[in-house]
Amino acid sequence: MATNKKPHLKIAAFRRFLSIVVITLLGVLLLIFLLGTNSTSIFNSRPSDEIDEDSYSFSHSRGKIDLPKQNKLSIQLEKRNQLPPRNVDLYPSLAKDHITIVLYVHNRPQYLRVAVESLSQVVGISETLLIVSHDGNFEEMNKIVEKIKFCQVKQIFAPYSPHIFHKSFPGVSTNDCKDKDDAARKHCKGSPDQYGNHRSPKIVSLKHHWWWMMNTVWDGLKETQGHSGHVLFIEEDHFIFPNAYRNLQILTELKPHKCPDCYAANLAPLDVNSRGEGWDILVAEKMGNVGYSFNRTVWRKIHKKAREFCFFDDYNWDITMWATVYPSFGGSVYTLRGPRTSAVHFGKCGLHQGQGENNACIDNGVVKLDVQEIDKVANIKSEWEVHVHKLQSGYKAGFKGWGGWGDERDRQLCLNFARMYHAIDTASAF
Repeated sequence: MATNKKPHLKIAAFRRFLSIVVITLLGVLLLIFLLGTNSTSIFNSRPSDEIDEDSYSFSHSRGKIDLPKQNKLSIQLEKRNQLPPRNVDLYPSLAKDHITIVLYVHNRPQYLRVAVESLSQVVGISETLLIVSHDGNFEEMNKIVEKIKFCQVKQIFAPYSPHIFHKSFPGVSTNDCKDKDDAARKHCKGSPDQYGNHRSPKIVSLKHHWWWMMNTVWDGLKETQGHSGHVLFIEEDHFIFPNAYRNLQILTELKPHKCPDCYAANLAPLDVNSRGEGWDILVAEKMGNVGYSFNRTVWRKIHKKAREFCFFDDYNWDITMWATVYPSFGGSVYTLRGPRTSAVHFGKCGLHQGQGENNACIDNGVVKLDVQEIDKVANIKSEWEVHVHKLQSGYKAGFKGWGGWGDERDRQLCLNFARMYHAIDTASAF
């Protein structure tokens, strides 16, 4: 009997060995598969506060959304948006830690000349990319931008701006309601705002441009798709001090440690008339609209609130953010800044004034600002503590808006801007 057990023992041992081999092979194959699918995250680690980008795509998916039919100029401008930056021969590479600057403009050439001249004196400007976003196609504005030689510069044009659609939405359509028209009685097209006023294309262009620009800069340009740092946003009536860029670099570096709950870094106080406190201290306050910067993590939070942004009845993008988007985050939205301003709002007229050479809304055609020596070098210290401005005036949750944004067509176009660079169908998300 003993001699018959040995073959059985050998077979059992072989089976155990075979099982171990099979399990090992399966484990190796599973490991290879996991390494393959996660290679991006392993070898290209993101900062801890970065949102996973796997659910986002930067490809155009025009077939899934209902954007207005483009005219010839709209198509031409969209093609221009794909052109590479200029001055790459002069500045072949960007600094590794550069902060992209976005200058969004309308049609105020004398303002733009002042803003561009101030940027030319900014220390470190040659290290970065300047993106100029145009709300329309205006020859005088183009000429000013095309002369910039102090850094890489890329122009983009809002292809669905009301300023380039002269006979159809988003411009003026022949059957559009006007002012306080009764749509049912006059058989005209449009839905009024909360005050009974119908849309004005020149007015709604402000909010449309800002929202299109944000979606395009963060999700639609190959130059910024991989940019994980901050982006600085300024307007054509902002004067930027020479130390602005270096100060902003310091603020963005200090923010995670000094004010981890801050969403942004600002160059100027929330109160556009203030030049700062002059204290030896950092300041955290409500996010302002002059020289503000944030990173992709914050953009993702804003992008997820597209419906709140697009359906709030106010034609101002900044009031919309203050009154509905920021409050929807569930807590205070603070920005970090220095105690002395590095940017100033100098415009004296509204968006659609000061567009001609003889009506520039600048005293004697010149902007006179007191730029002192301290404004020419970085003046923010890492050892400073943070003072929080908790009680501040301004627009808050509950404000109903100034109107001008009641037309359903504007709201839907706004939503479509939030979807236009995502290959997945995001309609259910908004």
